[in-house]
Amino acid sequence: MADSAGAAGAAKESHPHHHKQDSFAALALGAIGVVFGDIGTSPLYAMKEALHHSRSGGASELAVLGVVSLVLWALVLIVTIKYVVFLMRADNKGEGGTLALMALAQRYLPKRSTAVFFLGVIGAALFYGDGIITPAISVLSAVEGLKDAPGVGAGIEPYLVPIAAGVLVALFMVQARGTHRVAAFFGPVMALWFLTLGGLGMFHIADDWSILRALNPYYGVRFLVNDGLVGFVILGSVFLAVTGAEALYADMGHFGRAPIRASWLAFALPCLALNYLGQGANVLAHSAARFNPFWEMVPELAYWPVFVLATAATVIASQAVITGAFSMTQQAVQLGLLPRIDIRRTSETQAGQIYVPQVNTYLMIGVLVLLFTFQDSSSLAAAYGIAVTGAMFVDTLLFFVIIRFMWKRPVWQAALAASAFGALDLVFIGSNLLKIPDGAWLPLVMGAMLVLIMWTWTRGAQILAEKTRRDSVPLVELSEILKARAPHRAPGTAIFLTSDPDIAPVALMHNLKHNKVLHEKNIILTVITAETPRVRDEDRIRIEEVNEDFKKVFISYGFMESPNLPKGLGLCRKLGLKFDIMATSFFLGRRSIVPSAHSGMPLWQDKIFIFLMKNAANPTDFYKIPPGRVVELGTQVTV
Repeated sequence: MADSAGAAGAAKESHPHHHKQDSFAALALGAIGVVFGDIGTSPLYAMKEALHHSRSGGASELAVLGVVSLVLWALVLIVTIKYVVFLMRADNKGEGGTLALMALAQRYLPKRSTAVFFLGVIGAALFYGDGIITPAISVLSAVEGLKDAPGVGAGIEPYLVPIAAGVLVALFMVQARGTHRVAAFFGPVMALWFLTLGGLGMFHIADDWSILRALNPYYGVRFLVNDGLVGFVILGSVFLAVTGAEALYADMGHFGRAPIRASWLAFALPCLALNYLGQGANVLAHSAARFNPFWEMVPELAYWPVFVLATAATVIASQAVITGAFSMTQQAVQLGLLPRIDIRRTSETQAGQIYVPQVNTYLMIGVLVLLFTFQDSSSLAAAYGIAVTGAMFVDTLLFFVIIRFMWKRPVWQAALAASAFGALDLVFIGSNLLKIPDGAWLPLVMGAMLVLIMWTWTRGAQILAEKTRRDSVPLVELSEILKARAPHRAPGTAIFLTSDPDIAPVALMHNLKHNKVLHEKNIILTVITAETPRVRDEDRIRIEEVNEDFKKVFISYGFMESPNLPKGLGLCRKLGLKFDIMATSFFLGRRSIVPSAHSGMPLWQDKIFIFLMKNAANPTDFYKIPPGRVVELGTQVTV
């Protein structure tokens, strides 16, 4: 999925330098288990939907050849050329994905760009919108295989949705325990699934060798021209075969560029191509197979093993999306796009293993609502794809910035590369837009709501910071005042958290005003989110001395790291700043926001911002500060 960054956290250590320690084969197998889950389960429904929407319903030879040709060339042009060959070259310290690309683009632009920022926000929001559909359609399409299973009659149909719901609820319930124990099986299970796809395809290509004509793009183009507007609509169904392509790019930091490329080109792509060719040959030989081409390929003897394997593969694909949503949330919080959220680590050894309870609950509710609303995979397919195409188009636009400013290529070269991929994206976007009345509106509405939330939070935080700065005293000025009128000194060290180290923190001013006390040592602590995925320990701490009373300490974290202030402050010893963390008081300012009709945002948006502020995670928990060492001082602010 778009930015399933973090999906790989379920299977591997997420630090890039671990690539050298792991064998190439192990990384390639891990990539198969996590990166290709979504795209690997597309054969369950992509061909069926594309054939169903053709003018002949998949009954004509040209429809079958055309659909298979379009699917194969979509895999080549979008997945292989756009992502594997080009976009994977644009990495942010080894990391990929929309937010990593946004941070990278911002770093190389002459000045921060609002347009680039909005592109990142839109890409992230579309990922969430689409991420809810993937588990529903993947698991349901596998469970629907029960309809044709040996010994199972049509009476099973009313139970398909409840069975799929049971599988998905179980999957969401185990998230809190972490997936590192079962992650080791992801690679082997998905490798067996891809081998099964390839084997079934090879077995059925012999049904009608003429299907190999589909390797010629002529048949795809001829089919589109022949079907006219209907052919354009079919492109939306053909696109189902490449949903998950962005995962190749998003999970680059977890497995490395080379293992992902190798496992795609040498294993996943050939297996998928063989399966789609086999589905096409089977439909050419047996026209009735067009109604469910994948399951019609499976021999009766192997039906139940394949069914179990397909269900396992769809669960793994769903797991990749869920952990991708967790990782995306962590990045968004670190980059300031969302308020602090409770993020828990489920493994002491694997950095990518995180669990976000709120996101897990929202995803589960969203998936179940979709499941019981749409009822079958064909209806869900109508809602699928629009958000992915949008996210891919965002990647293309950000790629233009990378080519122009990071790689320092002429404008015409950047425009040529971006327009070539952009044209392809726009064709698929246009086709998927036609599915809006059938359900594609849903991920767009969800995406729009998330864009609104991210924009409200970002804008509100900016207004709040400006308001606080206007009403505050500069730290240097306060130091001069304190020299003239020395307050009572308390023993020990006080740490004041603030986002603006140049002004006196609210908690410090309240401590002086109400308690009339200043500690012997005072540290003004600012947490900085770098535009890189991770920050080395040697680069994490920066100390600036203001005077004998105050020191500024800056702790930097990458946008894929979880802040741990006691651990970070422990690094200060190496720089000569020593204090006992358990004898230190942390002062936090808690602001109570009052909406104002004259702020920079409409009143209704102020209320959304206040709601987000109230529901943000406690900074004590978020920054891993010992609760017994925290003092909170409140203030009321009108925005």
